[in-house]
Amino acid sequence: MSLQNPVFIPGPTNIPEAIRKACDMPTIDHRSPLFATILHPAIDGCRKVLKTSEGELFIFPATGSGGWEAALSNTLSPGDTILAARNGMFSHKWIDMCHRFGLNVVQVDVPWGEGLPVAKFEEILRADPDARIKAVLATHNETATGVVSDIAGLRRAMDAAGHGALLMVDGVSSIGSMPFEFDQWGVDVAVTGSQKGFMLPVGLAITCFSPKAVAASKTATLPRTFWSIDDMRKGYAANAYPYTPSVGLLNGLKLSTEMLLAEGLDNVFARHARIANGVRAAVQAWGMTPCAVSPDLYSNTVTAIRTPEGFNASTIVDRAALDYGMAFGTGLGDVAGKVFRIGHLGMLTDAMALSGIATAEMVMVDLGLPVTLGSGVAAAQGVYRRGTRVAQEKAA
Repeated sequence: MSLQNPVFIPGPTNIPEAIRKACDMPTIDHRSPLFATILHPAIDGCRKVLKTSEGELFIFPATGSGGWEAALSNTLSPGDTILAARNGMFSHKWIDMCHRFGLNVVQVDVPWGEGLPVAKFEEILRADPDARIKAVLATHNETATGVVSDIAGLRRAMDAAGHGALLMVDGVSSIGSMPFEFDQWGVDVAVTGSQKGFMLPVGLAITCFSPKAVAASKTATLPRTFWSIDDMRKGYAANAYPYTPSVGLLNGLKLSTEMLLAEGLDNVFARHARIANGVRAAVQAWGMTPCAVSPDLYSNTVTAIRTPEGFNASTIVDRAALDYGMAFGTGLGDVAGKVFRIGHLGMLTDAMALSGIATAEMVMVDLGLPVTLGSGVAAAQGVYRRGTRVAQEKAA
């Protein structure tokens, strides 16, 4: 693997040099006033990225999986029932965590490549008049399949069912790269990580709790110490943590949110959509299809690409690393060997995306797949090039 090449895995993502340098800082006293100048701006910046004025934000030294655990342990009690769909590897893993906590899981199995079954969820919730279901778990962007689900629609379905369950959302591979409206969508707990849209190294689990979720934490009895939002809140009030924080990563997060907000979130989302459209144009030119079964489900942060029947898609990832020093994502779980993944999120430009498309194309030709060299690159260039558009705008 070459350190000079960008990575095209769906996280960890490429790190801007300025953020890398912000993380590389001298040791400071994390109980000093200086730490407060890092901590609180990082928290405030994250709240702006999540678009919340109501939610309480807590940043744990962990990964997104730690954020899942914080969501469950702070709001639920042993034996509680949750509703979740298994439509990819990461929804699968969150469900597995619920089982390990001794929670009852109403699991809806969905073919991998499809989104959350909103209508089915509403039906199940309507059939639960005693409010046995305490939380609904939703993976906004399923990284294994490149499928984005309708969280706003899920909230509308929950409201239509008149059900009071908490809505917990895994936004690990969407927040900071795709539209996410914590307040407007009625999310109760959101979870994300530092290593994707925030363009940082792995190590921070960023969580946000609605007032309803905070209220639930007052009576929840699942054990929590490291993940306690009450302890974290007390620490923040004293400009500190209940334990040693990841100061360098928090300093990088402060800069990351400043960079995202300076670019403008709508511009960030438009950039990701444009790059994703170029990748999908390349996939079509190769005669292949995304794992996501319909365009309304296409993710703007990662595309899982189905290869011809009988071909082991993992060989593309292996050969790209060995022969060209470039990283792509392999298939996971139910789609292992059936897809390879091109991550297109975080610090990425059109030109960087073209390098990944070109490399994937060379590997597939090397492996004997019926792909015409240059076809995907040309298709993506048709999406990315600006000259015609600029000329048309000037003429208008």
